[in-house]
Amino acid sequence: MSILLSTETKFSFKLRSRKISVKTLECSFIRKGFGLMFRTVNTGNLLFSFKKDVKHALTAWFVFFPFIAIWLDKNNKVLETRIVKPFTSTILPQKPFRKVLEMPLTRENLALFDFPVGERNI
Repeated sequence: MSILLSTETKFSFKLRSRKISVKTLECSFIRKGFGLMFRTVNTGNLLFSFKKDVKHALTAWFVFFPFIAIWLDKNNKVLETRIVKPFTSTILPQKPFRKVLEMPLTRENLALFDFPVGERNI
């Protein structure tokens, strides 16, 4: 097991009445500080889990592609979604969260959704 990422797993969450399952890489403590930085758009989806509710800001410095950020509560209920542009300095969610999913904006990931993300429909 790498100190940056663990094995790929299947992660499911419910959005409205629809269950969505995606392949994710569960991030270790060290990887939480980097997220998608310095990676390519072909990287896997990253899942960050926290032991308690937090309200940490994300950053997209040195992320060279847009991605979808999905903030979830402890029951995997979606709290907020947003499309994040490359090199955005601070992305602060509205509410405390337990998990955040970072998904590169690829055709495969776009095919999973037909709901508004931030101010855009995808």
